[in-house]
Amino acid sequence: MIEPFEDVAPSGRHLTEYDRKHVKLYARLLDAEADGADWQEAVEVLFGIDPAREPDRAWPVYDSHLRRAHWMTQSGYRQLLLGRCN
Repeated sequence: MIEPFEDVAPSGRHLTEYDRKHVKLYARLLDAEADGADWQEAVEVLFGIDPAREPDRAWPVYDSHLRRAHWMTQSGYRQLLLGRCN
């Protein structure tokens, strides 16, 4: 089942509850990217969006979440870890 998601992932410098709920999605996006998966296939599998039917929605959803996934690997994970220690 696909976890409910926003069309645009958070973009701030602070970890959000949305980020906490979507850690698995971010990891799956990063795995798909590392495996060389086509973005259109990834957005269909991970978000349930058909890029042929919703081309104006598909790319922004994919791109914003992938950017947030990269942010999580660079600095967001620290906040996540600190939150678990408190």
